[in-house]
Amino acid sequence: MQNQHTLKEEFVVEGVGLHTGLSSRMTVKPAPPGFGFKFQRVDLPDEPMFKADVDYVVDTSRGTTLEYNGARVATVEHILAALTGMGVDNAIIQLNNEETPIMDGSAQAFVEAIEKVGLEEQNAKKIYFSIDENIAFTDDEKNVEMVATPSTDYKITTLIDFNSNVLGTQHAYLKSLKEFKKEIAPCRTFCFLHEIEFLYNNNLIKGGDLDNAIVVVDRVLEKSELDKLAKMFNKPNIDVKQEGILNNLKLHFSNEAARHKLLDIIGDLALIGYPIKGNIIAYRPGHKTNVEFAKNIKEHIKKNKNMLDVPVYNPTQPAIYDVNYIAQLLPHRYPFLLVDKIIELSDNHIVGIKNVTFNEPMFTGHFPDNPVFPGVLQLEALAQTGGVMVLNNQGGPEKKYDTYFLKIDNARFKQKVVPGDTLIMKMELTRPIRRGICEMKGTAYVGNKIVCEADLMAQIVPRT
Repeated sequence: MQNQHTLKEEFVVEGVGLHTGLSSRMTVKPAPPGFGFKFQRVDLPDEPMFKADVDYVVDTSRGTTLEYNGARVATVEHILAALTGMGVDNAIIQLNNEETPIMDGSAQAFVEAIEKVGLEEQNAKKIYFSIDENIAFTDDEKNVEMVATPSTDYKITTLIDFNSNVLGTQHAYLKSLKEFKKEIAPCRTFCFLHEIEFLYNNNLIKGGDLDNAIVVVDRVLEKSELDKLAKMFNKPNIDVKQEGILNNLKLHFSNEAARHKLLDIIGDLALIGYPIKGNIIAYRPGHKTNVEFAKNIKEHIKKNKNMLDVPVYNPTQPAIYDVNYIAQLLPHRYPFLLVDKIIELSDNHIVGIKNVTFNEPMFTGHFPDNPVFPGVLQLEALAQTGGVMVLNNQGGPEKKYDTYFLKIDNARFKQKVVPGDTLIMKMELTRPIRRGICEMKGTAYVGNKIVCEADLMAQIVPRT
């Protein structure tokens, strides 16, 4: 199981805001477990602080802007993507004006700053939301389609098509956040030449520079147009390479535009408030549609709170402990050893697997022509899973102990378990073990659905 992380110490990044053109100082500080990401405007009276939340989005024109009780923060997506991509769960992001520094238009500077200070593991588990069903979003006007499907990891695919001879049709794929630093973080924001004048005339991109954005040129420019652009960007001269990138800018990747769109999705979906396990596929995404999609996912989480921190079973991954080791720890044998393997283990939690087959003896009488795995055996399987954790922590197979039930409270059975099901059993300590007394919360799942849960108490006794 993965714990939450914050920064070992604060870091400071200074630069210009892309749209405001103001000099911006951003200080990112460590925060306690469960804090999440919060922005703070240190230049305003009382230094207001508010959560990085999709419900606070007020503008998505060329970036994502949040506002809460009059305090506004713009272009939040790159720093949120950097924190998420580098595995930070809790941080305070302080700003001395309303916009984050754009730097080179990517998340690279933020990633380097995070790497420099390092991460600190916190004594709290990371709570994921596992996508349990397809969540789709479409915008027919913008021809955008986005969908989140179940997955054991956080994966993202973006596809873009701007009907551009220069960019063409591009796609980018991130199979794990472990690849973010190398494959996504350096990718810079981009825009088309025909957008520049509109943005400039509408008081946007005041801090825009050819050093912090890729400008795509789809047509041959006259000398007078190049001179006008040079004046706009305060450059002695401007040129266009043959492939249509303004001022001879070299791309980091041939599909850098699609990769930057993927970066934006990571930053915008961080506003959901929970790390997710799911496969995100996005066709022609943008900030507006990213935010609407994030709202859909957040609403789904509200309706399915029981899906938070559901263990995910990937049968292709090797077990932490197999049945042979489990048999050394537990006194149980056929037909009463009800744990096949352990897939997660920490000092205070464990996840075990029980494969239910029709060949098990209880199905002879429970029930003929209607095989149902008994609820009492589901509780026993949970207890055995907890016993593996407790006895392993007591010294392993060399130390001979047994565990005995003392009490079962709040037992609930939500749906039938039948042959062919795989029980995923999670046991969590609710109190420290004292005098051999162990109290745990048990939850059993089939897939993403809870089938039973109970509070269990047992005693650890030396085997005689």
